Amino acid sequence: MATQDQTHLPWRYQDIDFSRIDRSRIVDNEDLFFLLCASSFIESGSDLYTSNLASFFNGDREVTDWLNGHWEPEELQHGRALKTYIHSVWPDFDWDPAFAKFFDEYSKSCTVEEFEKTRGLEMAARCVVETGTATLYRAINKCSDEPVLKLLTDKIRADEVRHYKHFFKFFKRYNQFEGHGRFTVLRTLIRRVMEIKNDDSEIALRHVFGSCYPEAGADDPRLLAIAGRVRGLVRRNLSAEMCIKMLLKPLEIPARIQPSVQYPLQKITQHVFFR
Repeated sequence: MATQDQTHLPWRYQDIDFSRIDRSRIVDNEDLFFLLCASSFIESGSDLYTSNLASFFNGDREVTDWLNGHWEPEELQHGRALKTYIHSVWPDFDWDPAFAKFFDEYSKSCTVEEFEKTRGLEMAARCVVETGTATLYRAINKCSDEPVLKLLTDKIRADEVRHYKHFFKFFKRYNQFEGHGRFTVLRTLIRRVMEIKNDDSEIALRHVFGSCYPEAGADDPRLLAIAGRVRGLVRRNLSAEMCIKMLLKPLEIPARIQPSVQYPLQKITQHVFFR
């Protein structure tokens, strides 16, 4: 696990004045509560994912040093910041035991075996994940007028965009000698997009729900309704243009053929990602 050296962080969540939260603007928004809690769980489990990635890229000091020294501390800070925000707005939510149950299940599914076959394709897949998180926090920022949440999600979104740029840089470096064509890269991108629709957020939402409604089962219609509303909330506030631009960048489509190629690729991506 990376050392939590605060001097390497682009911002510090301790510097955010959580006492300025306007609770009246958000406290009754159950959908945002579930979305923020689920996000805080996933971010707080980043150390496990970092360990797996570092193992997969063992021997590449540039990648592993960045993962351990920058990516992990920043992702874990996102989790701590969101946890602090949740505690400030919804102090009755017992975050720690709910997260422990989430992590117990999540850790069993988060394995190196789930990665792509090559390092270059895994970097392309990471671009998809960072696209998802960047657009997610932009969507949360747009769907609430609570000022502290807007400040926090803007900082997290900026981190995720910067992370995307690093993964894209690493993808380009690896693909120079792996030599994957656009079709292979596109299949990787679409496969990872499809996985996003059935990913860790479903596990996280289920454990937030289980903490709030311990008497309910996993097939409780209330959980299905909440999950549907949360997906709708994100979908209505997503920037499709930003998302598709980031998703298609690893394909490195030449400018001269972009008009004839990019539009159909966008339609495919929109169908998968926004349906």
